[in-house]
Amino acid sequence: MYSKILITTDGSAVSSKTACAGVTFAEQLGAEVLALFVAPEYQYPIYVEIIPPSYPSEDEYRAAMRRAGAEHTQDVVDSCARRGVRCETMTAFAESAALKIVDVAQSNGCDLIFMGSHGRSGWGQLLLGSVTNKVLSHSRIPVLVHRLIKEPTANKK
Repeated sequence: MYSKILITTDGSAVSSKTACAGVTFAEQLGAEVLALFVAPEYQYPIYVEIIPPSYPSEDEYRAAMRRAGAEHTQDVVDSCARRGVRCETMTAFAESAALKIVDVAQSNGCDLIFMGSHGRSGWGQLLLGSVTNKVLSHSRIPVLVHRLIKEPTANKK
């Protein structure tokens, strides 16, 4: 049915649980996984004549976001390894996460997008998260929206 599934994550606990559910779904179908984290584009300080020395350069920012992307997709990689599912990861940069998700899915030959109903900004949305809603309205390939019944508890260290 589906051979390559794009699984999105934003690094939140809800997103991580949803992504691992996506891996289980991929295993059941015998599909491979592309795990995606979309980072915001680099922003130069606004209304500042001189960039402060502590402000990261664009290269430093991109490197930090790639590290964050690797951390955020690690749960998916680990879950795939445990289940014997082939997995690739990607960190992409865009102003619109939703449009980038759709673009990455199409350009990488994915035939399904698996994502959560809510991510980091979940409380502010009434029915679906804004990113999920935009993906649903722009995608030409099927989108499976996963909803957690119970919010994951925060890890206490």
